[in-house]
Amino acid sequence: MVQITDTAMRLAVSLTDCKTWKKITSEDTRAADASVESLIEFIGASQSGTYSCLRRYIVNLGSHALEKKISSISTDDQFLITASAVTIALRPFHSMRAGRGADLNGASKEYFTLILTIPDLCKRLPPLLLPAIKHISILQPSLDILLISKDKIFEEITKLEKSGVSSGGSGTIPYCGWALGNLVTLATEHDDLSNSGCFVQGLDCCLYVDAINCVSQSLLKFFEENKEMLLSFGDSVDTSFIKENDTSDSCSRTLFMDLLKPIYQQWHLRKLLVLAKEDAVCKRQNNHDPDTQTHSRSLKLLDIVCFYYHMLRIFSLLSPSIGSLPILNMLSFTPGFLVDLWGALEIYIFGQAVHKLQGPKHERESATSSSGEHVSSMRQRRNFKDTSNKWSNVFQKITGKSNDAEDTNLVDNPLNSEQNGEALILWDIEAMRQGSECIGKDLMQMLYLFCATYGHLLLVLDDIEFYEKQVPFTLEQQRKIASSLNTFVYSTFIQNGGSSSKPLIDVTVRCLNLLYERDSRHKFCPISLWLAPARNGRIPIAAAARAHDAAFATLPGNQFFGIPIRSSVLTTIPHVYPFEERVQMFREFIELDKASRRVTGEVSGPGPGSIEIVIRRGHIVEDGYRQLNCLGSKLKSCIHVSFVSECGLPEAGLDYGGLSKEFLTDLSKAAFSPEYGLFSQASASDSSLIPSNSAKLLDNGIDMIEFLGRVVGKALYEGILLDYCFSPKLLGRYSFLDELSTLDSELYRSLMQLKHYEGDVEDLCLDFTLTEELGGRRIVHELRPGGKNISVTNENKLHYVHAIADYKLNRQILPFANAFYRGLGDLISPSWLSLFNANEFNQLLSGGLQDFDVDDLRNNTKYTGGYTESSRSVKLFWEVIKGFKPTERCMLLKFVTSCSRAPLLGFKYLQPSFTIHKVPCDVTLWATIGGQDVDRLPSASTCYNTLKESGFQNSELVSIESYLS
Repeated sequence: MVQITDTAMRLAVSLTDCKTWKKITSEDTRAADASVESLIEFIGASQSGTYSCLRRYIVNLGSHALEKKISSISTDDQFLITASAVTIALRPFHSMRAGRGADLNGASKEYFTLILTIPDLCKRLPPLLLPAIKHISILQPSLDILLISKDKIFEEITKLEKSGVSSGGSGTIPYCGWALGNLVTLATEHDDLSNSGCFVQGLDCCLYVDAINCVSQSLLKFFEENKEMLLSFGDSVDTSFIKENDTSDSCSRTLFMDLLKPIYQQWHLRKLLVLAKEDAVCKRQNNHDPDTQTHSRSLKLLDIVCFYYHMLRIFSLLSPSIGSLPILNMLSFTPGFLVDLWGALEIYIFGQAVHKLQGPKHERESATSSSGEHVSSMRQRRNFKDTSNKWSNVFQKITGKSNDAEDTNLVDNPLNSEQNGEALILWDIEAMRQGSECIGKDLMQMLYLFCATYGHLLLVLDDIEFYEKQVPFTLEQQRKIASSLNTFVYSTFIQNGGSSSKPLIDVTVRCLNLLYERDSRHKFCPISLWLAPARNGRIPIAAAARAHDAAFATLPGNQFFGIPIRSSVLTTIPHVYPFEERVQMFREFIELDKASRRVTGEVSGPGPGSIEIVIRRGHIVEDGYRQLNCLGSKLKSCIHVSFVSECGLPEAGLDYGGLSKEFLTDLSKAAFSPEYGLFSQASASDSSLIPSNSAKLLDNGIDMIEFLGRVVGKALYEGILLDYCFSPKLLGRYSFLDELSTLDSELYRSLMQLKHYEGDVEDLCLDFTLTEELGGRRIVHELRPGGKNISVTNENKLHYVHAIADYKLNRQILPFANAFYRGLGDLISPSWLSLFNANEFNQLLSGGLQDFDVDDLRNNTKYTGGYTESSRSVKLFWEVIKGFKPTERCMLLKFVTSCSRAPLLGFKYLQPSFTIHKVPCDVTLWATIGGQDVDRLPSASTCYNTLKESGFQNSELVSIESYLS
């Protein structure tokens, strides 16, 4: 049977080759040619069923059924049969190439529909046969016919898919998807180890890009119509567990994405960009020479944008968690791509008047940055700086001690812009005011690709590159980008609530928030830029608050951490509201919550029903944890604290709020101390708190961090100030590469040296693993599957830097961040917390960053013990305080309240109220009449925010030392 099949296949091949007709006379050659052409046309016609039979044979090459049948067949016989089958499939193309004039369209349609849709076609065929089907004479007509008859071809593919014949284990990937993967594989030659490659010789890359875009659109349409199938996809695709001939959904997705490997290699993008630029140059030259003008389509940047837009969408849908990461890595780290992309976007958004945003306050900076010669010379000088000086500047920059005058001008100038109408109009970009509803397809794809790519790059772009070197964009360009995205996102939500174009909104919001978070750490934008879109039509606070709470009400209670909410302005871009308004809204949320709890009968103030706890002075953290941790959100109720001295005796005193404050402040002081082992200071220059790795080794370490989250939440809920700042990541905010310097300065220094290393990185013998010591043990973590076998090279070193930073800033700290945020969320709704960035949250917890208003403190002060506002000593006190330096006033405030900062929105919100209490002191009548100062120095009860004075009579004798003695 095998020999008969082999003979029959060879005969079919011979009959379609004129050279085998050896006995034909020269006079009958034309008749022979006509017969051969007729036979070839019959082979290419759908009525013959030739390609259907060939499809079944090739599909079965990878099946167990055929393996059993051909187990007795020699490898040579199997190869000859397969080679004959491939030759018959390609005969119509060979005939056309020989110039015999056969109609190739029918055969090309059959070939594309039935052969190029075979799952993993190239891996089913012997490697020796691949050059034949990859040849340009076969590939080019296939691409041509797709673009000419795409509707008919996709219709036939759909019919084939519904028939279920010869599926070949396609799994969840439709046939148009396999056509996409096969086209990419056939059009490219690549080496996975070196990440190098090229397109097949003679390929029309413009035709290739158009064809891929065409098939990609069909695949995305399929996914759109089968959303329920996407919900069943897992979050990742792992190639390490694929078994041979596995036809599961996970395996089919893995094999499909493996076919697309060339797409996320840098050579692929670079060659397309070079061709696009060459075509643009040729087009400009042809425009000046009418004799050389042609009508052939040239490759444009927009075609490449469309290409990678589709690929990002496809990868994101197939693997929502990490699917698009390889493409994002490649796009982000390809030099020049983002600059070209923004250049095209800038023309779309601003037209030719790209300098329209340059207001009078930026003229000096713009003049400096727009001068090509000046920038070039500046960068040249920087490049030739001594290496030691360079790293010295790096660490000065990190610690905020840089004295670079140029950098100061670049960063600080925008902050001098007044928030007047002119400044607000300047940053409200007219072209983006219609939001996503009126955006064109081309602009939508460009914006999506730019935001997805730049948002990814921002995570590993260090501050030296962003602020000093200003790569890939100048600060002026960064402001244009931020203002454009800000206007676009705000306008989209105002007009349609972000319901349309969800993928575009997701990536633009992410990129915008990354820019905003970076600006929050180190200013490069004026405040007016963030407020500009909402300058005229900002939704009233009450309405915005209702929409804000409604958005979070639909979210399951266990999914608030790290879940993007895209349903209102306030949940998405709260920064368009001034900080003061958001603080006011936060206070109102708390008051409404307390009112609703009173309605339900919960105790919210001192009295019967309060939570009674007994705290030993020497075990304040342990006792607090033991008695309060189990309460969860019930911790919102009033706490009645009784202290027990170190001698075991109850301390006298009634808790009317003061002892509760003392308990919270003392517990925080003990638990957040580095000596306790749960938290540590980020660095010598950064006082923000981060969880200590040793917390994992402590009993109930994670539970203790969750409890401390509730303690912080209780302080916020009651308006008690705690003089602490927390790391942005602990609050669920975005992390940047530079934040690693505060977590592990030595590792950060090594990564920076690697990032800017000009030699061959492979000589350093690094791989995608990270080793750390914990409890005396060395633990090796793989940064990606199989990381110990992946060497770090010049091509993937930025991927390595990103992976290290992601592990240290996200994966490693995530259990602590989740625990802290869970505890915090028990008392402070995540919807309330989302109103603020990390710096604003820390201000909310510990008070304003600047000197406080003495008049505001005076207007909200209570007097007891016989003092009144008109008392001589009281008047003297306020006179003296006004004469203090700002730092001295802050020291006084800390002396009385245990916190050096004033509450946001003023002392009206200080709990308990600031109080000046007169302390009786025995003095002679003559001393009282003569105005002699008493000997008793001032004291304070920080738990009640009370200053105790016996009276001063002479302002000249009063100093800050009097209060701090």
